[in-house]
Amino acid sequence: MANRSFSLRRLLLGDPLATWQAKHERLTNAKALAIFSSDALSSVAYATEEILFVLLPAGMAGLTLSIPISLAIAILLWIVGTSYYQTIHAYPQGGGSYIVTKDNLGTLPGLVAAGALLTDYVLTVAVSIAAGVSALYSFSPPLYPYRVYLGVAGIALITIINLRGVRESGTIFSMPTYMFIGSILALLAVGFYRYFTGQLHPITVTGAEVPITPTQAITLFFVLRGFSAGCTALTGVEAISDGIPAFKPPEAKNAGQTLLIMISLLTTMFLGITFLAHQVGAVPTHEETVLSQIARAVFGEGIGHAIIQGATALILFLAANTAFSDFPRLSYFLARDRFMPRQFANLGDRLVYSNGILTLGTLASLLLILFHGDTHHLLPLYAVGVFIAFTLSQSSMVVRWWRLRTPGWQHSLFFNAIGALSTFIVLGVILITRFTRGAWIVALLIPILVLIFLRIHRHYEFVAAHLSLERFGSPPHIRRHRVIVPIGGVHRGVMHALHYARTLSPDVTAVLVDVDPTETQKVLQKWEKWGDGIRLKVLPSPYRSIIGPFLEYLDTLEAESLPQDMITVVLPQFVPARWWENLLHNQTALLLRMALIFRRGTVVTDVPYHLGLVSQNNGGNQP
Repeated sequence: MANRSFSLRRLLLGDPLATWQAKHERLTNAKALAIFSSDALSSVAYATEEILFVLLPAGMAGLTLSIPISLAIAILLWIVGTSYYQTIHAYPQGGGSYIVTKDNLGTLPGLVAAGALLTDYVLTVAVSIAAGVSALYSFSPPLYPYRVYLGVAGIALITIINLRGVRESGTIFSMPTYMFIGSILALLAVGFYRYFTGQLHPITVTGAEVPITPTQAITLFFVLRGFSAGCTALTGVEAISDGIPAFKPPEAKNAGQTLLIMISLLTTMFLGITFLAHQVGAVPTHEETVLSQIARAVFGEGIGHAIIQGATALILFLAANTAFSDFPRLSYFLARDRFMPRQFANLGDRLVYSNGILTLGTLASLLLILFHGDTHHLLPLYAVGVFIAFTLSQSSMVVRWWRLRTPGWQHSLFFNAIGALSTFIVLGVILITRFTRGAWIVALLIPILVLIFLRIHRHYEFVAAHLSLERFGSPPHIRRHRVIVPIGGVHRGVMHALHYARTLSPDVTAVLVDVDPTETQKVLQKWEKWGDGIRLKVLPSPYRSIIGPFLEYLDTLEAESLPQDMITVVLPQFVPARWWENLLHNQTALLLRMALIFRRGTVVTDVPYHLGLVSQNNGGNQP
C-alpha cells in the first residue's frame, strides 16, 4: 500500500529534485512573465467591469466616466511600476515589501506589509478562480450552479501544478498566458480597425438595465468609488520584485525588463478594453461579462468569441499562480525571521516551499466557499492589502535613498516619493469607499495577523533562550531513575518492553489498571511465570478508566520524588503488519502517550513490537 501511495504521489508531483538542481530551476524572462505577470495581466478581464458596475447607477453619463478614470489608473500604474523598478535594483535578492519595509522602517511596519500581502495573495487566488469560472458560465450559463465546485477544483489543480516545481509550472502556464495576451491584442486590433472604419456598432445586452433616469448623482465621492474599483488592475504589480531570485542571472536586470514589459502590456490592454467597452455600449450584468460583450461585438458569436472566452477563463484560473509563487516565498522569509512556523521555511523535494503552497490552496478554497464563488462579493476586499504594501514599500525606498545618498539618489528618491504619495492617496480612497462593503474585514485582519506574527516570534525567542548553552554548567545529576511500564496483559510485546526497560534502570515497575477483575486475575497468574521478579502494581479502576488511574499513580510517585529523580514511562506498542489492522485495536498506548506528552518531568518512550516479525521468531520460550 505504501508503494502505491508513493507511486501516486510521484505521478502527480514528479520525482524528487536534488539540491544542486536548484540553479537549473531558474526562469527565463518569457517563463517569468507567464508566472509573475498572470495576476496583473488577468485583471484586465474584470477591472473595467468593476468600474462600470460602480458607475452604472448614474446612467449613461456615469458610464462615460470610465475612460478618464481608466486613464488616471494607467498613470498610477506607471508610477507604481517605475517605483518598483527602482526597488528591484536596490534589493536584487528579492523579498518584496516585507524585506524593504523591515530594512528601512523597522520590524512592525515590515510585519504590517507582510500581513497585507499574505491576505492579498489569498484573495488573489479566490478572486482569480472565481473570475475564471464566471468566464466559463458566461459562455455556458448551465454551469452557473456549479461555480463553487468548479472553483475549488481549479484551486486544487493549480496547487498540484505548483507542487511540481517552479520551472515545470512556468512551462505549463506559459502557453495559456501568451494565448490570452495574443487573443486580447487581436481583439483590440480588430476592434480598433472596425471602430475607425465605422464597422463597430453597439450591442444588445441581455439582462442589462441601464437606468433611463439616473438614480445616483455624479459626485466626487461617486467618481472616487469608481476609481477605487478599477484599482484592482494594479494587483500583482509587486509580484516580480518579490520573486527576483527565481530569474536567471543577472536577476535584477532580467526582473526589471520583465516588469517594464508587463506594465506596457497591462496598460495597453486595460485602456483598450475600456475604450471598446464604451464604444459598443457594454453594460455589466451577472449573466455576461463586459469582456464577453466586447468580443461578441467585435467577432460575433463565432470562433473569435469562443477563443476570447476560453483564453480569459484560462488566464483567470492561472492568474492564481502568481500568488502561489509569492505566498510561499514570503512565508519562507517570515519563517526564517521566526514570525511564522518553521515548517514554512522547509524546501520540499521538488525545490518549492510545499507547506506554503498547500496552506494557500486551503485558505483560498475556504474563502471561495464562504463567498459562494462570487467575484463581486470578493472584490471589495481586494486591493486593500496590496495598496498598504505599495505605500509601505515605496515609503521605505524614500527613507533608504535619503539615508544612503548613493550617486543619482535624488532621481530615485523622486520616483519613489511620487509612488508612495500616490499609493497612499489611493489607499485612503479605497478604505473610505469600500470600508462598509467589506474592506473593514481586511483592515481588521491585518492587525490580527501582526499580533500572531509577534506571538510566534516571542515563542521562538523563549525557546531559544531556554535551549541556549550560555551559562550552562553540567546536566543535573539523576539520583533515582524509575521506569514505569503500563501493561494490559502478558505477551511478547510486553516482555520486549520490559527487557528494554531493564536496560534503562534496575528500578522497573509494571502497572496494570484493573478494569476487569477476571482478566486481571489471568494477568496475575501469568505474571507469576513470566514476571521475572519485576514489581507489578495493580491500580483499582471502579469506573473502568485506564488513563485516569494511571495519571493519579504518576502524581503520587512525583509527590514522593526529589527534584533529582527521573521517571520514564515505557509504552509497549504492537504494530500490525497492515495499516488497516490498526483499526481493529484500541490504541491504548497512543492515548496514553497523548496524555503524557505534555506532562512536565516525565519521559515517554515507545517500544514497538512489529507483528510481522512473529513468524521469524516463532521459537523460544515466549508466552
